[in-house]
Amino acid sequence: MIRFRGTPEQPGLMMALDRGGQRRGVLYELPDDEIEGQLGKLFRREFTYKPPNSMPRWIKVETAHGSVAALSFVMNRASPFYAGSLSPEAVAETLARACGHVGSGAEYLLNTVTHVEAMGIRDRNLWRLQALVAQCIEQTRPSRTEGA
Repeated sequence: MIRFRGTPEQPGLMMALDRGGQRRGVLYELPDDEIEGQLGKLFRREFTYKPPNSMPRWIKVETAHGSVAALSFVMNRASPFYAGSLSPEAVAETLARACGHVGSGAEYLLNTVTHVEAMGIRDRNLWRLQALVAQCIEQTRPSRTEGA
């Protein structure tokens, strides 16, 4: 990403769903009388790049009340911004350095892991990535000399 939490000189990364696997998360139900307006806002937020980074997909979601169809946005692997093959270490280095007009990549990751955790979802891979980002930031700090 070269906007929001990155720049052309120091691109950032954003999280997105990718094909395959499974994920725990939160399912939102939109009120019938607000669907058109809410979907309009959602699509404007999701389609900020051309070609679009994420594509709308209907997915099957398992809930406590059974299976339901839900609209989701899945990363477009054909996008020039797709970075799904990066190692966790490369992702951490990018997030530790990237910063744009809405904040840093490190802040974005920390906000994500803490909000997900607050919803009762512990994602060990996100916490591992958080530790790697913290380590990258610590390694780039100027060392303190004794007496300074």
